[in-house]
Amino acid sequence: MSGGAALNAPALAARDLHWMQRALELAARAEAEGEVPVGAVIVHNDKLISEGWNQPVMSHDPTAHAEVIALRAAGAAKKNYRLLDTTLYVTLEPCVMCAGAIIHARIGRVVYGAMDPKAGAAGSAFSLLGSEKFNHVVRVEGGVLAEKCSEMLRRFFKARR
Repeated sequence: MSGGAALNAPALAARDLHWMQRALELAARAEAEGEVPVGAVIVHNDKLISEGWNQPVMSHDPTAHAEVIALRAAGAAKKNYRLLDTTLYVTLEPCVMCAGAIIHARIGRVVYGAMDPKAGAAGSAFSLLGSEKFNHVVRVEGGVLAEKCSEMLRRFFKARR
């Protein structure tokens, strides 16, 4: 993590698991509300700044993805649209829209659970977050609690069919 003392890999992995578990709890909230189960949290110095879960159906807002909800809340909490040295944890690889917002917010690191081979913008379908074509490069780590995140999505869509 930038902006502080380097963390050893086991400590970082434990923190990643902790925050991804919280994102999974938020994804369950989205699912309970009839939304695609995706949850997100934004953390700075291992402290929760904001959280969000998918809400586009209930809010009639196509931009109300978990990441965007969390970004809006973090900006309000920090009183700044730049969220330097933060980490965003999300249960599903961000889409192109969310990747753009993440880059503009200057999020330092994104950690995601399940890959999205059809629309993921962190390396699956597109490689926006790690691209050096932008004036800000986001560090990306995928696969944290990937099976739990993927299973929640599979179960949701299976029930919808």
